Parts: sequence; structure tokens; C-alpha cells
Amino acid sequence: MSSYGVASEVIEGAFVSAERLLAPLLSLVPSTHGADEEVDWRAVHEALGVRLPSDYTAFMSVYGAGGLGDLGILGPLPVEGLQWDPRNILEVSPEFRDLWNSEGGVPGIAADGGSVLPWGSGCNANELGWLMLDPDPDKWPVVVWRRQISYGDSRWKLFDCGMVDFLVRMMSARFDECPLGDASLWGETAPFVHWREEQRRWLAGLDPETGEPDPIIQDFLQWPAP
Repeated sequence: MSSYGVASEVIEGAFVSAERLLAPLLSLVPSTHGADEEVDWRAVHEALGVRLPSDYTAFMSVYGAGGLGDLGILGPLPVEGLQWDPRNILEVSPEFRDLWNSEGGVPGIAADGGSVLPWGSGCNANELGWLMLDPDPDKWPVVVWRRQISYGDSRWKLFDCGMVDFLVRMMSARFDECPLGDASLWGETAPFVHWREEQRRWLAGLDPETGEPDPIIQDFLQWPAP
């Protein structure tokens, strides 16, 4: 077990710890407000029909699901929330796949919507996922649907890296250009806050990201429940 209380992952026959898989990201984004999602990965495999990448499973063990600034990282399966149920891969998959099919996916990639799976959403309505053409999930590239694009560009774009590497390269500005249609995380870091902490803060009248008092939320909480 690692110091985070999570088992090592097996990659190409070797044991690789969660700390090693996440080291570049941990150097940018502390896991202070993260939490082990305590995922039953066998149940996830049965529900989704695929094994998920090692960097994602490590992320769930150290950070969990929640918000990286304005970017939401999805948990794998539905869980009951404190105030609202957080979004998850299983429930978001149909709309993500419909979006791929309706717009033809990444130009030059012959694959239907059943070949993609979401893992993130946000930053002004961008959608992020994996392209699952390789039988090895640790080789799945990231695909992104971008709401804001230049004239003549495709909304779908492929990035030949995994989820954690994508996040690190985006926040370090190590792509040729911003990979999303929103630049809030381009060359910038943001705190990660687990969804339970986000909801605890909201119920306390605090900004879910910063933890500072938020008058708008406080006013909303004064209204009687419907």
C-alpha cells in the first residue's frame, strides 16, 4: 500500500505506485482537498464493460472525483451526494457518445460513439474523454469536444496522451495551443476539491472552489425548499 492508502497499479508486468503515476500532477496540484473515492473496480468493470486507465484509477484513489478549478473530473459510477448527486462516467456516457456521433468525431478517425468514454466536463462546456481503440486502456488517447473553436476548425480533437499527462501539459502550457475552448487552465494551475468537500462548502454558504464566504449562495440557502 502507498502512503495514500492505495494499492500499486500493474503496468506491463511491473508494479507502479499511485505516487509515481501522479507525481507530475501532484507537483502542480496538491491533493489536500482530495479523498480516496474507495471505488469497487470490479463493479466498475462490470458496469462499463472496460477496464479504465491506471492513471485514472490512481487519480480516484488520491484526488477522487471533483473539481479542478472549473473542470469537473467524473467518478466512474453513480453515488449519492450530500445535496446533489455528482456526475459520473456511466451516466454521462450516452450524451458524450451522442455528441461524437452527431458531429462525426475527430476528423480522420474511423470510430463510432461506442469507442469513446468521458472522464471530464467543464471549463465553459468542454467535454473530455478517451478514444478506446487500443485494447490496452493505458494507451488510450484523450479526445476533447470544444465549444469555442476557430472558424473552420473541428470541435473534436485528439491528444496523444493519457488523462493525467493531458492535465499536466495543459496547466504547464506544453501543447502547441490551448487544448480546450476555454483558457482558464491554460498555463495556470487551480486547486482540486473533492465533490463531497465542494458540497459541504456550498451548504455552508461558501464558494465550493475557494472555501470563501459567497453572498449569492448564502442568499440562495435562505429560500425555503420547494
